Amino acid sequence: MQPVFERFLERLWDSVDEVDFRIALADVASQLDLLAFAYLSLPPRSRDKPTLISNYPAPWTARYLQHQYQSVDPVIVRARCGGYPFRWGSALLGVEPSEAEQRVFDEAAQFGICCGLTIPIIDHRGHFAAMTFAADERDPAFFRVAERYEDDLPYVATCFHMFARRKLSADRIVDGVPLTAREYECAQWAVRGKTAWEMGCILGITQRTAEFHLDNARRKLGVRTRSQLVALLTISKSSYR
Repeated sequence: MQPVFERFLERLWDSVDEVDFRIALADVASQLDLLAFAYLSLPPRSRDKPTLISNYPAPWTARYLQHQYQSVDPVIVRARCGGYPFRWGSALLGVEPSEAEQRVFDEAAQFGICCGLTIPIIDHRGHFAAMTFAADERDPAFFRVAERYEDDLPYVATCFHMFARRKLSADRIVDGVPLTAREYECAQWAVRGKTAWEMGCILGITQRTAEFHLDNARRKLGVRTRSQLVALLTISKSSYR
């Protein structure tokens, strides 16, 4: 397990967007023979959109977010109470679902999501998320695998959450304009006088990629030169979303 976990951490460290994070999670899930997964992070403010990183069928995830099923999904309602990882099937053990809750289970089953193991995540700042590994049928082999890695999966979920929250849940705001994490990083190194080549060495990217992110930052902020970008960042109050 240790080599798998170390590779997972390296991928998380290098990830800068949701595609990267999905690939990192898909890689570790496949290594553990848990192929279907979903990470859902709920924002502190109800009007903001949740973050959903998953390899579930796209029509289901789109429907889930469109209808805001996270507010009635019995798995998420249970996970928000915290505690240990728990299993579920067509319902939660010992809990009689309401009509709306049963509808979520039934619709998920139509997309091949019939049972799973869910890991609640509530970090020290009170942010909530949950990671689920799912199967398309109540296959004993699936739960045997989940049981085998019962002590490891909470670490996978927590590490994923911490990296994702830091890099995805807070695009940086400069003068009212949101920048991606990488654009903001490059801009901040520019403020410190680093060249694009030096940024590449620091961030583990190519000089050309660093220049690409700087160009995007300048374009979004409506400035033409790096000096203007640096001046804007110096005088602007930036904050996390």
